[in-house]
Amino acid sequence: MPKVEEIFSNVFLIDGKLATKNLVKGSRVYGEELVDVDGTEYRLWNPYRSKLAAAILKGIKNMHIKPGANVLYLGAATGTTCSHVSDIVAEKGSIYCVEISERSMRDLIKVCEKRLNMLPILQDALNTEAYAKEVGKVDIIYQDVSSRQQSEILLRNAKLLKKNGYAYVAIKSQSISSSSDPKSVYNRFLSEVADTFKLVEAVDIAPYSLLHLFAVMQK
Repeated sequence: MPKVEEIFSNVFLIDGKLATKNLVKGSRVYGEELVDVDGTEYRLWNPYRSKLAAAILKGIKNMHIKPGANVLYLGAATGTTCSHVSDIVAEKGSIYCVEISERSMRDLIKVCEKRLNMLPILQDALNTEAYAKEVGKVDIIYQDVSSRQQSEILLRNAKLLKKNGYAYVAIKSQSISSSSDPKSVYNRFLSEVADTFKLVEAVDIAPYSLLHLFAVMQK
Protein backbone atom coordinates (compact mmCIF):
# COMPACT_ATOMS: atom_id res chain seq x y z
CA MET A 1 0.00 0.00 0.00
CA PRO A 2 1.48 3.40 -0.94
CA LYS A 3 2.35 5.70 1.96
CA VAL A 4 0.34 8.95 1.84
CA GLU A 5 1.48 12.02 3.79
CA GLU A 6 -0.39 15.33 3.72
CA ILE A 7 2.22 18.12 3.75
CA PHE A 8 -0.14 21.06 3.13
CA SER A 9 -3.95 21.16 2.89
CA ASN A 10 -4.84 18.96 -0.11
CA VAL A 11 -1.14 18.54 -1.03
CA PHE A 12 0.38 15.11 -0.49
CA LEU A 13 3.48 13.01 -0.79
CA ILE A 14 2.78 9.49 -2.03
CA ASP A 15 5.86 7.34 -1.53
CA GLY A 16 7.87 10.56 -1.75
CA LYS A 17 6.18 11.84 -4.94
CA LEU A 18 4.12 15.03 -4.88
CA ALA A 19 0.39 14.71 -5.57
CA THR A 20 -3.00 16.36 -5.22
CA LYS A 21 -6.37 14.69 -4.65
CA ASN A 22 -8.14 14.53 -8.01
CA LEU A 23 -11.18 16.80 -8.05
CA VAL A 24 -12.43 15.14 -11.25
CA LYS A 25 -11.98 11.43 -10.72
CA GLY A 26 -10.60 9.55 -13.71
CA SER A 27 -9.55 12.73 -15.51
CA ARG A 28 -5.97 13.58 -16.54
CA VAL A 29 -4.83 17.03 -17.71
CA TYR A 30 -1.30 16.52 -19.06
CA GLY A 31 -0.76 12.76 -19.01
CA GLU A 32 0.00 12.63 -15.29
CA GLU A 33 -0.17 9.34 -13.39
CA LEU A 34 -3.29 8.62 -11.33
CA VAL A 35 -2.86 6.69 -8.08
CA ASP A 36 -5.70 5.07 -6.12
CA VAL A 37 -5.20 4.68 -2.38
CA ASP A 38 -8.11 3.22 -0.38
CA GLY A 39 -10.63 4.49 -2.94
CA THR A 40 -9.19 8.02 -3.10
CA GLU A 41 -7.66 9.05 -6.41
CA TYR A 42 -4.58 11.26 -6.50
CA ARG A 43 -2.78 12.93 -9.42
CA LEU A 44 1.00 12.88 -9.32
CA TRP A 45 2.34 16.42 -9.69
CA ASN A 46 5.35 16.79 -11.96
CA PRO A 47 7.79 19.47 -10.66
CA TYR A 48 9.40 19.70 -14.10
CA ARG A 49 6.03 20.80 -15.49
CA SER A 50 4.91 23.02 -12.61
CA LYS A 51 6.88 25.75 -10.85
CA LEU A 52 4.59 25.59 -7.83
CA ALA A 53 5.31 21.88 -7.47
CA ALA A 54 9.01 22.64 -7.81
CA ALA A 55 8.81 25.31 -5.11
CA ILE A 56 7.04 22.94 -2.74
CA LEU A 57 9.68 20.27 -3.26
CA LYS A 58 12.40 22.89 -2.79
CA GLY A 59 10.97 23.63 0.64
CA ILE A 60 8.66 26.64 0.65
CA LYS A 61 7.06 26.91 4.06
CA ASN A 62 4.16 29.28 3.37
CA MET A 63 1.30 27.65 1.50
CA HIS A 64 -1.77 29.86 1.61
CA ILE A 65 -3.30 28.27 -1.48
CA LYS A 66 -5.74 26.07 0.36
CA PRO A 67 -9.33 24.76 0.30
CA GLY A 68 -11.85 27.55 -0.28
CA ALA A 69 -9.29 30.11 -1.51
CA ASN A 70 -10.04 32.41 -4.45
CA VAL A 71 -7.05 32.66 -6.79
CA LEU A 72 -6.24 35.02 -9.65
CA TYR A 73 -3.90 33.00 -11.86
CA LEU A 74 -1.87 35.10 -14.32
CA GLY A 75 -0.32 33.09 -17.13
CA ALA A 76 -2.53 30.02 -16.95
CA ALA A 77 -1.17 28.50 -20.21
CA THR A 78 -2.83 25.14 -20.94
CA GLY A 79 -3.84 24.52 -17.34
CA THR A 80 -1.18 22.17 -15.95
CA THR A 81 -0.50 23.94 -12.64
CA CYS A 82 -3.98 25.50 -12.63
CA SER A 83 -5.51 22.05 -12.50
CA HIS A 84 -3.51 21.13 -9.39
CA VAL A 85 -4.50 24.45 -7.79
CA SER A 86 -8.06 23.47 -8.69
CA ASP A 87 -7.58 20.23 -6.75
CA ILE A 88 -6.21 22.16 -3.76
CA VAL A 89 -8.87 24.89 -3.48
CA ALA A 90 -11.55 22.24 -4.22
CA GLU A 91 -15.27 22.87 -4.72
CA LYS A 92 -15.54 25.92 -2.46
CA GLY A 93 -12.58 27.72 -4.04
CA SER A 94 -12.25 29.38 -7.42
CA ILE A 95 -9.51 30.18 -9.93
CA TYR A 96 -9.66 33.03 -12.44
CA CYS A 97 -7.34 31.80 -15.19
CA VAL A 98 -5.91 34.68 -17.25
CA GLU A 99 -4.10 33.68 -20.45
CA ILE A 100 -3.12 35.83 -23.43
CA SER A 101 -2.50 33.06 -26.00
CA GLU A 102 -5.53 31.95 -27.99
CA ARG A 103 -3.82 28.64 -28.77
CA SER A 104 -3.20 27.88 -25.09
CA MET A 105 -6.70 29.06 -24.26
CA ARG A 106 -8.25 26.37 -26.46
CA ASP A 107 -6.62 23.68 -24.33
CA LEU A 108 -7.32 25.56 -21.11
CA ILE A 109 -11.03 25.75 -21.88
CA LYS A 110 -11.17 21.96 -22.18
CA VAL A 111 -9.72 21.71 -18.66
CA CYS A 112 -12.15 24.31 -17.32
CA GLU A 113 -15.13 22.47 -18.81
CA LYS A 114 -14.41 19.57 -16.45
CA ARG A 115 -13.29 21.67 -13.49
CA LEU A 116 -16.11 23.98 -12.50
CA ASN A 117 -13.97 26.00 -10.07
CA MET A 118 -11.80 27.26 -12.98
CA LEU A 119 -12.89 30.26 -15.08
CA PRO A 120 -10.91 30.94 -18.29
CA ILE A 121 -10.20 34.59 -19.19
CA LEU A 122 -8.59 35.35 -22.57
CA GLN A 123 -6.81 38.59 -21.80
CA ASP A 124 -3.48 40.36 -21.39
CA ALA A 125 -2.58 40.41 -17.68
CA LEU A 126 -1.51 44.05 -18.09
CA ASN A 127 -5.10 44.90 -19.02
CA THR A 128 -6.42 44.39 -15.50
CA GLU A 129 -9.46 46.60 -16.01
CA ALA A 130 -10.82 44.14 -18.60
CA TYR A 131 -11.48 41.49 -15.96
CA ALA A 132 -11.43 43.42 -12.66
CA LYS A 133 -15.22 43.41 -12.16
CA GLU A 134 -15.46 39.73 -13.01
CA VAL A 135 -12.73 38.80 -10.55
CA GLY A 136 -13.48 41.15 -7.66
CA LYS A 137 -11.12 40.62 -4.71
CA VAL A 138 -9.07 37.45 -4.34
CA ASP A 139 -7.06 35.80 -1.58
CA ILE A 140 -4.12 34.84 -3.79
CA ILE A 141 -2.40 36.07 -6.93
CA TYR A 142 -0.37 33.41 -8.72
CA GLN A 143 1.87 34.77 -11.48
CA ASP A 144 3.86 32.82 -14.08
CA VAL A 145 4.22 35.03 -17.14
CA SER A 146 6.91 35.31 -19.82
CA SER A 147 7.21 39.08 -20.00
CA ARG A 148 9.76 41.84 -19.48
CA GLN A 149 7.06 43.62 -17.48
CA GLN A 150 6.62 41.04 -14.73
CA SER A 151 6.80 43.55 -11.89
CA GLU A 152 4.35 45.91 -13.60
CA ILE A 153 1.91 43.05 -14.18
CA LEU A 154 1.98 42.14 -10.50
CA LEU A 155 1.53 45.74 -9.39
CA ARG A 156 -1.41 46.36 -11.75
CA ASN A 157 -3.17 43.24 -10.46
CA ALA A 158 -2.40 43.98 -6.81
CA LYS A 159 -5.58 46.05 -6.54
CA LEU A 160 -7.54 42.81 -7.00
CA LEU A 161 -5.79 41.22 -4.02
CA LYS A 162 -7.30 41.51 -0.56
CA LYS A 163 -5.39 43.33 2.16
CA ASN A 164 -2.81 40.94 3.64
CA GLY A 165 -3.35 38.59 0.69
CA TYR A 166 -0.47 36.66 -0.84
CA ALA A 167 1.27 36.66 -4.21
CA TYR A 168 3.08 33.57 -5.50
CA VAL A 169 5.38 34.59 -8.33
CA ALA A 170 7.71 32.61 -10.57
CA ILE A 171 10.20 35.33 -11.53
CA LYS A 172 11.62 34.49 -14.96
CA SER A 173 15.02 36.18 -15.17
CA GLN A 174 15.56 35.45 -18.87
CA SER A 175 12.25 37.01 -19.86
CA ILE A 176 13.18 40.22 -18.07
CA SER A 177 16.80 40.35 -19.23
CA SER A 178 18.83 37.57 -20.83
CA SER A 179 22.04 39.60 -20.60
CA SER A 180 21.91 40.47 -16.88
CA ASP A 181 22.97 38.37 -13.92
CA PRO A 182 19.86 36.48 -12.73
CA LYS A 183 20.38 37.49 -9.09
CA SER A 184 20.41 41.16 -10.06
CA VAL A 185 17.22 40.62 -12.07
CA TYR A 186 15.51 38.99 -9.07
CA ASN A 187 16.63 41.78 -6.75
CA ARG A 188 15.42 44.44 -9.18
CA PHE A 189 12.01 42.78 -9.45
CA LEU A 190 11.68 42.57 -5.66
CA SER A 191 12.73 46.19 -5.21
CA GLU A 192 10.21 47.34 -7.83
CA VAL A 193 7.31 45.76 -5.95
CA ALA A 194 8.62 46.44 -2.42
CA ASP A 195 6.28 49.37 -1.74
CA THR A 196 3.28 47.08 -2.25
CA PHE A 197 4.55 43.63 -1.27
CA LYS A 198 6.65 42.31 1.60
CA LEU A 199 8.84 39.35 0.71
CA VAL A 200 7.98 36.35 2.89
CA GLU A 201 10.31 33.77 1.34
CA ALA A 202 11.99 32.88 -1.92
CA VAL A 203 13.51 29.69 -3.34
CA ASP A 204 15.56 28.90 -6.42
CA ILE A 205 13.65 26.12 -8.17
CA ALA A 206 16.57 24.56 -10.05
CA PRO A 207 16.96 21.85 -11.25
CA TYR A 208 13.24 21.71 -12.06
CA SER A 209 13.20 25.13 -13.77
CA LEU A 210 16.46 26.94 -14.41
CA LEU A 211 16.94 30.69 -13.96
CA HIS A 212 13.73 31.09 -11.98
CA LEU A 213 13.21 32.41 -8.46
CA PHE A 214 9.93 31.48 -6.82
CA ALA A 215 8.84 34.22 -4.41
CA VAL A 216 6.04 34.32 -1.82
CA MET A 217 5.00 37.87 -0.92
CA GLN A 218 2.31 39.49 1.20
CA LYS A 219 0.42 42.66 0.37
